[in-house]
Amino acid sequence: METPCQKIVWDLIPAIRASVATELVNGGISQAKAAKILGIAPSAVSQYISGKRGYRIEFKGETKELVEKLAKDLIEDKVEDLTARTCEICLSARDLEENSSCRPPSSSSGHAKKQKDKLSPAREGKHR
Repeated sequence: METPCQKIVWDLIPAIRASVATELVNGGISQAKAAKILGIAPSAVSQYISGKRGYRIEFKGETKELVEKLAKDLIEDKVEDLTARTCEICLSARDLEENSSCRPPSSSSGHAKKQKDKLSPAREGKHR
């Protein structure tokens, strides 16, 4: 049995990192600089960009907008607390997915909206 916390650690956080890394690289930042900004290994960024890692969830709607805004702010050096911003994206993704297996039963994050299309499985069949 996979617990909600395992789902977050194995699927959601890597998907957030992959999305932000992709946005950074698409925004003109090198993979090496993206790795430094995110505090991860350059090889991790390469794997995120190539879809070998962090591919299980594709963000849409508000969550995708939060990822794009974070990447833009990182490029412009306007992020004071990367962890807090990552948590904001994670909460958005968990709260906006109806019947989320990532959301703990007693979640009380304050997000009231529920929308099915916020997370969708992506590229089934590939290995993480």
